[in-house]
Amino acid sequence: MTRTCTLLLRLLLTGVAAMATTHAAQPAVAIIIDDIGYRYAEGKRAVALPGPVACAVIPNTPHGAAMAQVAHARGKEILLHLPMQPLDPERPVGDEGIALDTTRAGVTNALLQGIDSVPHVSGVNNHMGSLITRHPGHMTWLMHDLRDRRLFFIDSVTTEQSVALAMAREQGVAATRRDVFLDYEQATEAQVTARLEQLLAVAEQQGQAVGIGHPYPATMAVLERELPRLERRGVRLVPVSEIIALRDKAPALADGNTDTLN
Repeated sequence: MTRTCTLLLRLLLTGVAAMATTHAAQPAVAIIIDDIGYRYAEGKRAVALPGPVACAVIPNTPHGAAMAQVAHARGKEILLHLPMQPLDPERPVGDEGIALDTTRAGVTNALLQGIDSVPHVSGVNNHMGSLITRHPGHMTWLMHDLRDRRLFFIDSVTTEQSVALAMAREQGVAATRRDVFLDYEQATEAQVTARLEQLLAVAEQQGQAVGIGHPYPATMAVLERELPRLERRGVRLVPVSEIIALRDKAPALADGNTDTLN
């Protein structure tokens, strides 16, 4: 190889390495939209969001299966949004969820029925759960089942006392937790925008962040407007499974969260 060719090759490799380093250094954000399945118009808007926004579908809902099919066809990850008992007794879990009196077999049955009702599931996150996610026994049972089926888990962190992520790690389940909720009930566009900025700040600080929102009109309006702008801001919008992989390389960054929601 001539000296000129060698020099050109070194320059090329240096450029590729620099590009890879820049790409790896870019903050990464994953966004999950919860509560899909009951309302058709809201769900349709959610699955149409640009980029790899994950869709968390409640089992046995009127439009859940159809929404999951459409979202999967658009390259989005599908999560089973599994109901779990909250602290509020006025919010029933239903037969498809996990409650304090759910048996070991009942946990498996809830998961299997949920998977049967929601196609293309690659992971699970909790719907409600501020009571049950505090209980190591139930969470260990669930994580056994997720590990056997090679499904990942996202702790929505509806309580600071949640042990779900710890039990997932203990059982060898690929898992992480969300950092910021983009909305509480029906937030205004200004409030959602502020929460999105908070999510981006977390990502810039620690390298990556997970946000959860809901298919509310204000949330959808903000995400429809802002997601296409992320690349220009130097932020990558990635599948939530990529965040899990990134955090596996830096586990100390996987435990941060900024708020809780029942």
